[in-house]
Amino acid sequence: MSYRLPGLALLRTFEAAARHLSFKQAAAELHVTPAAVSQQIKALEDWLGVPLFRRMTRALALTEHGRAMLPKVREGFDCFAAAVESTRQAVAGPLTVIAPPSFASHWLVPRLAGFTIAHPEVALQLSSTADTVDRRGQAAIVAALAVDPRDDESRVAILYGTGSYPGHVIERLFAPDYVPVCAPALLAGDRPLRTPADLAHHMLIHDDTLRDAGPGIARSGWALWLDRAAVAGIDSGRGPRFANAALALAAVLAGQGVTLASRSLIESRVAEGSLAIPFDIPLPSPFAYYLVMHEAIARRPAVAAFRAWLTAEAAAQAV
Repeated sequence: MSYRLPGLALLRTFEAAARHLSFKQAAAELHVTPAAVSQQIKALEDWLGVPLFRRMTRALALTEHGRAMLPKVREGFDCFAAAVESTRQAVAGPLTVIAPPSFASHWLVPRLAGFTIAHPEVALQLSSTADTVDRRGQAAIVAALAVDPRDDESRVAILYGTGSYPGHVIERLFAPDYVPVCAPALLAGDRPLRTPADLAHHMLIHDDTLRDAGPGIARSGWALWLDRAAVAGIDSGRGPRFANAALALAAVLAGQGVTLASRSLIESRVAEGSLAIPFDIPLPSPFAYYLVMHEAIARRPAVAAFRAWLTAEAAAQAV
């Protein structure tokens, strides 16, 4: 079918001017001069043979013909945009994944080869920041997930928090249990860790992300764990504090003491023998890990592929 249409640029200029009811604002949007907009509107009106705007001293209004034409022109541009976007999204673009440092190093990285092998078409970049840990109701990184839908790059985050992030698609992965963790050497020696009461002879290492994990843990992860283990007489606040789990685990690996760590993040280290769980008494966390993505990019192929893979890995862990 042959279409008898004016130039697409003329229709685009008309839509912008009609939406703003201003040649000046339309010019700013289209990066041309107001005079150029006026000339293009005049050319379109000449082509149609009818006026589209009523030009007043300090105002612009659509004529009856302009009001009738605008919805259909806008619908046409929406169809063009949808067709272009669906074609553009058929090719997986680059994907940036932002995650908490401990989750990235101890849980995600050991599994990530499975994703890259399954999806070699996705150019994945992984970064980590403590901003992905919810600080009493709001993870700072959420604002950084805002995207321009026309941008090929997609950004998603794995957040440790409440799961309440309006305007985003959220996929719950798992809620960790915290258990005492130490270097295997502390299980023997002059002061072996045989019962929870033996912690009185060892340094307690604190991960401050537990302190921030909602009011249920705010008083101290160690205080709650010692209550749960029915241990009295140990100062739960003694020992060094670290800003995140990755630093606390580094101190533990160096043999400096015992920390509370997410079981899901240290299982591989326990299996290989570099870490040990002296007492299998779990402390549940009020927070969970969530995959968070902006609504505008949730259906992109790269994001959808990563989402499907990540949720499958989290589900396999729970089995």
